Amino acid sequence: MMSAAVHWLRSEPLGIVRSAILAASQSEWLRVHAPRYRFVRRTADRFMPGEKLEDAIGAARKLGDHNIGSVFSALGENVTDPAEAEKESHYYVEVLAQLRAAGMPLEVSVKLTHLGLDLNPDLCYRNLKRIVDAAAGGLVWIDMEQSAYVDRTLALFHRVHAESPHVGICLQAYLYRTAKDMESLITAGAAIRLVKGAYQEAKEVAYPKKRDVDQNFFELTKRLLSDGALHRGVRGAIGTHDIELIRRTNEFASEHGVPKDGYEFQMLYGIQREEQIRLARNRYRMIVLICYGTHWYPWFMRRMAERPANTWFALKNIVAG
Repeated sequence: MMSAAVHWLRSEPLGIVRSAILAASQSEWLRVHAPRYRFVRRTADRFMPGEKLEDAIGAARKLGDHNIGSVFSALGENVTDPAEAEKESHYYVEVLAQLRAAGMPLEVSVKLTHLGLDLNPDLCYRNLKRIVDAAAGGLVWIDMEQSAYVDRTLALFHRVHAESPHVGICLQAYLYRTAKDMESLITAGAAIRLVKGAYQEAKEVAYPKKRDVDQNFFELTKRLLSDGALHRGVRGAIGTHDIELIRRTNEFASEHGVPKDGYEFQMLYGIQREEQIRLARNRYRMIVLICYGTHWYPWFMRRMAERPANTWFALKNIVAG
């Protein structure tokens, strides 16, 4: 059975494999049952240091030994109870207090559906603003979710950003609309984390082919590193594990006189660790997003779908199990 699965993955187009994994990420049955399997948890351990904040802080300290910074994210999304959404915002306030006491970077990353975006935009605004106020001296990154959330996410970002500089936003290169969205954010002098995108989207709203996503990512990266963006105080975070895109980014920056501290790379914990250390050693700004918590299954499955190497890693653990 295992050899048949390996043969199928090798023979089928990667787009089909990715679609299957993303569909599985939305399964309620798998969300409940899959984490009970040892090989699933063993694979997930590659991408998160544990389920508790102290696990994340311990990982951040080790990264700090290599001059690598950290952003902390408590996993969760699509909250359906207003009280739970408010509870999550208070939890993040406590996280920031603990990070401050531990001398850690005051940077966290949140999903707005974790704070009540599905319920009420004003409720979500209050919860987000509570966290942003607690992050004074640091930054709250807003993750971008499926395309159906983009307008509401941007609206809340601009609303909070008009009141506080301690908030940044993620943009996804696979969406056709992102170039236009980026312009409004550059005008606002925002902190922008650019990623490729990890959700299942229709071809009407997103580039279906990897090469087109990669090219759009690079074009958007060049805009983030442009004189116009830098002069407005944009903080450009290049969120990729793609070695070729990293090389092209650094070549472009060097050719256009962008200093190494004029932009940064952001990667996920456990992916391209050697490249993370190499970039930091060569004096590039390197930040790692450290995710933790018990509600990790959908997030973990999207990590599987992002890169073929992640899927092979999971298969190895199935064999080992």
